[in-house]
Amino acid sequence: MSEQLFIMPGAGKNEMYETLLPQLSSLVSGETDLIANLANISAALHNTFGWWWVGFYWIKNNELVLGPFQGPIACARIKFGKGVCGTVWKAEKSLLVPDVNAFPGHIACSSSSVSEIVVPVFDKENKVVGVLDVDSERFDVLDETDVYYLEKVGRIITTIL
Repeated sequence: MSEQLFIMPGAGKNEMYETLLPQLSSLVSGETDLIANLANISAALHNTFGWWWVGFYWIKNNELVLGPFQGPIACARIKFGKGVCGTVWKAEKSLLVPDVNAFPGHIACSSSSVSEIVVPVFDKENKVVGVLDVDSERFDVLDETDVYYLEKVGRIITTIL
């Protein structure tokens, strides 16, 4: 696949995801390097939806370590069970946080971020190996539709691990 995405201008959120998902699958199918694939997925999501921050944290030495991302600088390491990302790792399920200031123990990597979705990424043995983190600087942008489709993005990643 070429390194160009096609998303129909003016499409609704569902249509955008339905157009993007097969393109992501195609984009990563011919590449064996995980970092390259995560970087392209981050860029594709960031460019398609215009979110404040999109990226990955990968489990290394029993902590989440910053991986490929798009957006402002971020926390480099997150402990198990800490913040939204660490909580998702521990719970092994996605989490939508409409207002991060109301989330107990939220780690403020950027004071501009006000809402967040974190989705676990599983390996082929169904073990969490990382998380996909999306932050918005606006309220009421991220919702359950995003959770649904970002989990599908996570499953695309599982296929290339």
